[in-house]
Amino acid sequence: MTEVLLATDADWVVEEVAAALSGPDVTLRVVRSGQEVRPAVEASTPDLVILDFQIGNMGGMASCLDLRLESGMGRLPRVPVLMLADREADIFLARRSDADAWLVKPLNPMQLRRTALGLLSAGASGDTADAS
Repeated sequence: MTEVLLATDADWVVEEVAAALSGPDVTLRVVRSGQEVRPAVEASTPDLVILDFQIGNMGGMASCLDLRLESGMGRLPRVPVLMLADREADIFLARRSDADAWLVKPLNPMQLRRTALGLLSAGASGDTADAS
């Protein structure tokens, strides 16, 4: 069973990610704020974390940096992170936050699925995926 953690406060993002990644072997957990990401990963390590760039007062960039710092200190396992950017200019920040891949909204369901599957297969082999 593949577990994906999605952090967003936008219902349309939840719906699009669920539609693109749905299947009998995928569980999608949703948190609605950046502050909930680390506790959710601590409670049950997902196979993939998808972070919406704009989430309330702790966005995707801060959440990704938090996960990477905790992983670097050995307190959390390193999990692949897919960042959902709002605009092309946000890709610079996604790179700086050490996200493994990123997509710019509006989301293309096929590209989202392909990118997520690539990160999941890279995570299983220990390789780092190229950013989209």
